[in-house]
Parts: sequence; structure tokens; C-alpha cells
Amino acid sequence: MHTEHLENVRPSWVGFGWFVSVAVASLVLVALNALGLIVEGSRSAGPLTLAALLVGFTLGGFFTGARVGAAPILHGVAMGLFSIVVWLVANLVGEALDAAAWNDVSPAVAAGGLLVQMIAAAVGARIGSRGRRAALPRRS
Repeated sequence: MHTEHLENVRPSWVGFGWFVSVAVASLVLVALNALGLIVEGSRSAGPLTLAALLVGFTLGGFFTGARVGAAPILHGVAMGLFSIVVWLVANLVGEALDAAAWNDVSPAVAAGGLLVQMIAAAVGARIGSRGRRAALPRRS
């Protein structure tokens, strides 16, 4: 049974899974900051931030895949695309309020972060979807 069809993508679960992902990644970053492992301007901040994104989006993807059970890859990619939409809105609001823009992030780092988000969410959703299917009773 192949479920990777756009009609199986649930936008509400994409948004909720993205929210869970960002919450977990933020919690990991706060914990790393509290432990003193992330210091502003240090070289370790970049890899640890990507690791937090990896953990957060894998767990968010797992949650989404376990709840929806269909189209795990598309749900993971949609969660990454949702990050682009949120980033665009945040930048537009920041520019309108004359806040400091995110000029410190290079395009390569931003693209790498989005790629990590999409892959981690898709892998997590796939694992969650397979776990859900394994837990369902088999038809005879």
C-alpha cells in the first residue's frame, strides 16, 4: 500500500507537527544554553543548533507520522516548506517594525538548516507511520 499522494497530506497536522518540532528544538537549545555549551559567537553554536533542529524535527515528524499514518515523506517536506513560510512572515513583520533583520545567517547555512529540517521530519514521519501500521491489527 503506497500512501504518498498529495490528497493524503493533512495541512493541520503539518502545522501542528511543525509546532511540536520547533518546541522540542527550542527546548534542546535552552538546555544547551543552560549547560553553557552554546555561547554567542562561538564555533560550537552552529553544529549544536543543527543538532537541535535534527532532534526537534525528527520527533515532530515522528509525532505527525504516528498520528496521520499516510504520506510521511510529503508531510516531512511540507513541514520544511512551512518553515520557509514562517521565516518569510517573520522577516516581513520584522522589516515593518524596523527590527534588526537576520543578516548574520548566510544563504548556505539557511538552506542547510531547511534541508536538515525536511530530511529529519520525513525520516521521523516515516518511522512514526511504520510504527502506527505495525500496531494496527492485520486484516485476514
